[in-house]
Amino acid sequence: MKVKIGVLSMILGFVAMGCQQEEKPKVIYPDKAEVTTVETKDNQRELSSVEDIRISDLPITMGETDYLLHPVGEVRVYSTGSKYSGKINQYSYTVSNFSPDELTGNLANIMFQHKDSLDIRPLTEQKVMIYSATYLKSIAERYKKHYIVYRVYDKDTNKDGLIDANDIKTLYISEVDGTGFMKLTVDLQEFLDWTVVDAQHRLYFRTVEDINKNGAFDKDDNVNYYYVDLMKKELEVIAYNPLAVKKVAEVNEELAQ
Repeated sequence: MKVKIGVLSMILGFVAMGCQQEEKPKVIYPDKAEVTTVETKDNQRELSSVEDIRISDLPITMGETDYLLHPVGEVRVYSTGSKYSGKINQYSYTVSNFSPDELTGNLANIMFQHKDSLDIRPLTEQKVMIYSATYLKSIAERYKKHYIVYRVYDKDTNKDGLIDANDIKTLYISEVDGTGFMKLTVDLQEFLDWTVVDAQHRLYFRTVEDINKNGAFDKDDNVNYYYVDLMKKELEVIAYNPLAVKKVAEVNEELAQ
């Protein structure tokens, strides 16, 4: 009896191991001959029972500015029902959430409009998924510079045909009117987090780099550090290393130059 229980335990153990799904990498490095058709997740129709129709939320404003922002996403049409009630469609018309100075959601784009104009222009012509847009209020109040920072999925890095939360996160910035939409992070580096230091009028951020090219981001990879001086006319991303320790003599020599 004991032998039978032991064999049964081994069999169950092998079955359990076989049922475990292998974690998919965030990056699959491209073959030059490979061509991939990319969709945003919100307009993938054939792989889901959910039908998506692009709409805009009502406009919002950020800070004391003259521009309206129209968040663009998908109305979600959920088909439910049974053999007794038949097919029933349920709809969700909300594509974003707005708290003071931050817009979140799974957005395909943001449309910008001056309050005194009928013209509306898109933030980007790229296929992207924007999951947050943050107005830099403290910089605006202190220096009269108006910027919005975006967290974005902009490439199908895992080659599954979609641009969604399974791809690499990136960081972008624009003027408050949507112009100058600029990518700050380096391609194939995963954005981690950002902060603003008002006294230096700088935006700091970190990324992680897959240096061993295994398609995943782990403890063996590099964390990289950058900043942007928001007072510069032409924004420039500067790399720095907060872990680099210099000898006192080297610091004195630099200060003397």
